[in-house]
Amino acid sequence: MLEADKAFTGSIPENYDRYMVPLIFEPFAADLAQRATSLAPSAVLEVAAGTGVVTRVLAPKLSAGASYVVTDLNQPMIDYAASQQAPDARIQWRQADAMALPFDDAAFDLVCCQFGAMFFPDRSSAYREARRVLKPGGHFLFSVWDRIEENVFADDVTNALAEIFPNDPPRFLARTPHGYHDRELIRTDLQRAGFSHVVIETRAEQSRASSPRLPAVAYCQGTLLRNEIEAREAGSLEAATDYATSAIAARHGTGEVAAKIQAHVIMAGA
Repeated sequence: MLEADKAFTGSIPENYDRYMVPLIFEPFAADLAQRATSLAPSAVLEVAAGTGVVTRVLAPKLSAGASYVVTDLNQPMIDYAASQQAPDARIQWRQADAMALPFDDAAFDLVCCQFGAMFFPDRSSAYREARRVLKPGGHFLFSVWDRIEENVFADDVTNALAEIFPNDPPRFLARTPHGYHDRELIRTDLQRAGFSHVVIETRAEQSRASSPRLPAVAYCQGTLLRNEIEAREAGSLEAATDYATSAIAARHGTGEVAAKIQAHVIMAGA
């Protein structure tokens, strides 16, 4: 992962939550929360929580006596997530690195993570840490995006930007969010970290928006793709967003738009 892929700053947390969350994250958050609830966990750790989309869905489903530690590497993200969550004495908010978790061995019976593993510079270390902090019989539940071609709006935006910047196409979406999709690699990485009973389910959902402008803004301005656009030409963000909007409209129409999104949901036993 490139150094520039690590930090969400400025208005990105707000744009991410406003645009990306309803566009692609909410359906998978509901599914992940349902899977987590079925395990009846009493001590939950969430890593790479982002703006808290899973937290907001999962917290009300946990038992009254459960504890829930919510972490992210990026302090602005965790601050924003906490600001969006109703007060809940069961929740502890912590800045934490998934590759060096500041928790005791066997402290949790569930570790969950939605669409964060792709960003870990060293997934082996992160998986070993998840395994270390899990109690015997605990579970690691997480999701990663499938390849970009199975995620239509992301692919549309990437292809559109390649037309604007043909000599140096911005490839953040393909490289990082959609760059860790090989099911056998995922399984092998988890087994090497000490996990067993690895189950990987590929799940498709629909990404929906009221106009083609919304997915264009979501990807171009609500993710780190924004940094790559601005690095190639100062002041080009709005023009690039407009071009991506036109590309989506040409393919999907000018009114409400919908397209496939697809991810792998992984359950691994400690």
